[in-house]
Amino acid sequence: MKVKFTLNTVLFIFGTRPEAVKLCPVVRYMREHAAGDLDVRVCVTGQHREMLDQVLQVFDIVPDFDIQVMRPGQTLTEVSARILASLEPVFTLLKPSLAVVQGDTTTTLCGALAAFYARVPTAHIEAGLRTGDMAQPFPEEMNRVLVTRLSSLHFAATQQAADNLVREAVPQDSIHVTGNTGLDAVLQVAGALGTGSLVPQQTWHHLDPARKCILVTAHRRESFGEAFERICTALTSLAERPDVQIVYPVHPNPNVSVVVRKRLGGHPNILLTDPLDYVSFVDLMRRSWLILTDSGGIQEEAPSLGKPVLILRDKTERPEAVLAGTASLVGTDVDCILNSVTNLLENPAEYSRRSRIDNPYGDGRASERITRAVVRLRQSLVANSDGFGGYSGGGSVARQARADSA
Repeated sequence: MKVKFTLNTVLFIFGTRPEAVKLCPVVRYMREHAAGDLDVRVCVTGQHREMLDQVLQVFDIVPDFDIQVMRPGQTLTEVSARILASLEPVFTLLKPSLAVVQGDTTTTLCGALAAFYARVPTAHIEAGLRTGDMAQPFPEEMNRVLVTRLSSLHFAATQQAADNLVREAVPQDSIHVTGNTGLDAVLQVAGALGTGSLVPQQTWHHLDPARKCILVTAHRRESFGEAFERICTALTSLAERPDVQIVYPVHPNPNVSVVVRKRLGGHPNILLTDPLDYVSFVDLMRRSWLILTDSGGIQEEAPSLGKPVLILRDKTERPEAVLAGTASLVGTDVDCILNSVTNLLENPAEYSRRSRIDNPYGDGRASERITRAVVRLRQSLVANSDGFGGYSGGGSVARQARADSA
């Protein structure tokens, strides 16, 4: 049975700092430019409590719902069950017309599943990322695959990500290539830092300007144990060089922090910090010479700041930067990390080639493109009431939107 469906209330669901970084620009743009069409609401799970709140403050967003699911030491199963159960009354009370999730976190999966159970269509931002290996990264690869099956609209950052979806039989007319919303955030913040309209909480007077700053972040579950030991061994060797200084904001997960602080704490050429607020972290990226990371978001953001990236993983779902030459995979092998860093330190031509600003992930206008697509749905949306959460509904939703905007 076909029903008339008017898109009005849009519910954004997120809970980690990376999700907030990539969704807050969309929330702000949608509220500022589509207020007459859309009622934009925000629900946060608090999966990253303090780090999440810092980003909300930067973008001046107050959540409509805060379900505060985190408990010390809880397992993935426990946090998943708690998020899913807590989202049900939010959907019951708000009755949104569209749910929006981002990326591949536990919050993302539970948000899409809760929307499916409530017969609400889901839009997935940063859709189509794939490594092809369910164990790398864990559990993110499984999360993103499942969210694809639950979503009706797919906002892919790149054409390659869109092609991944097409190969999985996602209808092409439900896919929009938008660029990555993380670039919207980092370019806005970096620009404000450059003009002085934003001032970071963290100052960097203790950095030696005569040394090249190497920024390190690492926190992936698949690296827990021996892989983190190898990363620390490589960093200890690098820190013996007189021309570098290492800064490592340490993730609070004890599987990371205990090893890192035991192995690297007290070294005179390694600065370990607590996790930084988002503005201070962007400022540190601007000041860095090279970034070693296993973060997906940093792989996307660093090219826009002209920073080469060495990826501390064996596989990446973001191959575009590797193909462009701004990033390379080094895994957690000690010799591979040392050789790659040494090459960039001692080969100015290679560093210049790798640090060029050539970002394959977009131009900082992804929020605008996503908002335009959703507004088109608001103007005229006809969907099958039994298919809002799946491909049949997604295909009809997209076809109607494109027909109306042609």
